[in-house]
Amino acid sequence: MTNESHANGVRKPHLVCPAGSLRALKLAVDAGADAVYMGLKDATNARNFAGLNFDLAQAREGVAYAHARGAQVLMALNTFADAREPQRWWRAVDTAAEMGADALICADTAVLAYARDHQPQLRLHLSVQASATTYDAIEFYRERYGIQRAVLPRVLTLSQVGHVCRNTSAEIEVFGFGSLCVMVEGRCALSSYATGQSPNTAGVCSPPSAVRWEDAPDGVRARLNEVLIDSYSPDEPRGYPTLCKGRFEVDGVRDYALEEPTSLNTLAVLPQLMEYGVAAIKIEGRQRSPAYVEQVTRVWRAAIDHCAAQPSRFSVQPQWIAALGRWSEGQQHTLGTYNRSWR
Repeated sequence: MTNESHANGVRKPHLVCPAGSLRALKLAVDAGADAVYMGLKDATNARNFAGLNFDLAQAREGVAYAHARGAQVLMALNTFADAREPQRWWRAVDTAAEMGADALICADTAVLAYARDHQPQLRLHLSVQASATTYDAIEFYRERYGIQRAVLPRVLTLSQVGHVCRNTSAEIEVFGFGSLCVMVEGRCALSSYATGQSPNTAGVCSPPSAVRWEDAPDGVRARLNEVLIDSYSPDEPRGYPTLCKGRFEVDGVRDYALEEPTSLNTLAVLPQLMEYGVAAIKIEGRQRSPAYVEQVTRVWRAAIDHCAAQPSRFSVQPQWIAALGRWSEGQQHTLGTYNRSWR
């Protein structure tokens, strides 16, 4: 997976886009994605929602479609293997290799070790679920398991991202747009407490079986099992209930106690990310609609191309912000921890 370098010396990062369905995969490729990431219809991937992901026939068709158009396919095997049945994860590794996936995205060291030993031709990307936030941690995975890329959690400042890039020989991938996560990327004790299922094994932080919508005289209430997450007035937009984005009463004030329903958008710092040598920009959203995937991919394709051609003259275009705003949670976006002043 080589990145194009321009005459100005700027490394052009790959645009890595979500594919929760075959339709989304095709739209992402057609809109300019350099790579798509996908998962199988089981607990081996961390977006294990009903109605999403790929059976074997769809996966093979998706790989063929992407490869025919010069795009790569990354297979997400990014949950932690169940010690009672690790063979499911081993089979998924072998399946990905058989269908021609270009790389695996893994977090569990047991899965990484199996892939290293049994499918050495496959590139290994360290999943964000591994929560490797330092170059020492990334170098450990590179030296021990042979990873070639690490996806950074969304908790680092911009300068910290640069520090990691300068001190590891592994490629670095960062999130550019999509949902935020404040719970150490999937290791959410709150969700496990409320639902009885771990996001890193069940594949979702709010399993549909635990979601409850209750009609009330003053609107609608959202619960995870018996835990009240939010209350909505009749005409208020409703978000999918997750504990970190619920509204709670704290010291007499009802508000978003942990995180607001807003999207990460790093367009404003794209020149700095490219200057650091980031190898890939990742778009979050395998659970989102194909229309979301297509439109967000088009914006980021244009932005990356523009920045690579003229980094010193790059500016965020109003039409990009308008397009992304329509697909942002709560129609608002943030730089998240990228713009935190603390070090």
